[in-house]
Amino acid sequence: MKHVLVAGATGYLGQYLVKELKNKGFWVRVLIRKESQKSLFEQVDDFYVGEITKPESIQDLTQNIDWVISTIGITRQKDGLTYMDVDYQGNANLLALAKKDKVEKFQYISALNGDRLKHLKIFEAKEKFVDELKQSGLSYSIVRPCGFFSDMKDFLDMAKSGRVYLFGDGNLKMNPIHGEDLAKVCLQLIQGENKESTVGGPDIFTQNDIATLALQAWGNPIKISHLPDAIRKLTIWLLRTFTSSKTYGPFEFFLTAMALDNVADVYGDHQLEIYFNNNTYNS
Repeated sequence: MKHVLVAGATGYLGQYLVKELKNKGFWVRVLIRKESQKSLFEQVDDFYVGEITKPESIQDLTQNIDWVISTIGITRQKDGLTYMDVDYQGNANLLALAKKDKVEKFQYISALNGDRLKHLKIFEAKEKFVDELKQSGLSYSIVRPCGFFSDMKDFLDMAKSGRVYLFGDGNLKMNPIHGEDLAKVCLQLIQGENKESTVGGPDIFTQNDIATLALQAWGNPIKISHLPDAIRKLTIWLLRTFTSSKTYGPFEFFLTAMALDNVADVYGDHQLEIYFNNNTYNS
């Protein structure tokens, strides 16, 4: 039986990973920051309380571990920590432990197009770690998901008011994936050869398609406004010029990603329409 450490287990994907690993009969250790987070999990073999950015608190985290899966990363910077502190250095701390304890395989969850977007603060840190992992000598798996269903709730929240705003013509494409489907794919990939894999959901949508599904979920008429792309570019420039990376980082990422096709290899069977319909609520 393989012993697996999940770092970032309390996040959206991390919780699905723990469930999938236990369903398949693996022994699982999860890294948590505080004791109260134990309540997030039903079946875990070992809890380890520590902070990835504080090496002294995780010195024996990877002892007796065969595989490490890391979803460690921050979308919105908090606690005074930067992307470089968490997405790079936190994962680098974990990698150093994995090398010391001769872990068999290290899987890291990055993001689609991260290697093309290193000029963004969030990807500067993620891709610096990807490069370090590749050169570490450890067997590795790098997973690049297109985007989570949970990320698409931004469309759903906007649609509640009765209108969705998009930059450009709305014809750029993406295939977001449900966390449960992605967890299954991650487990398949970690058992394969060293490689980077793009992972998306079963359906490829335009941004207009997703906006339409979101409006329909609320029972609203289809009202989509297309804004000039120049506004998106100006917004990024203003944020970079007049705010700190702590403020502009997530907006820079979102606004840049929305100007690219984000289509990954197709997996899974969860439907975005059903996810939207299950996440509407009465206000």
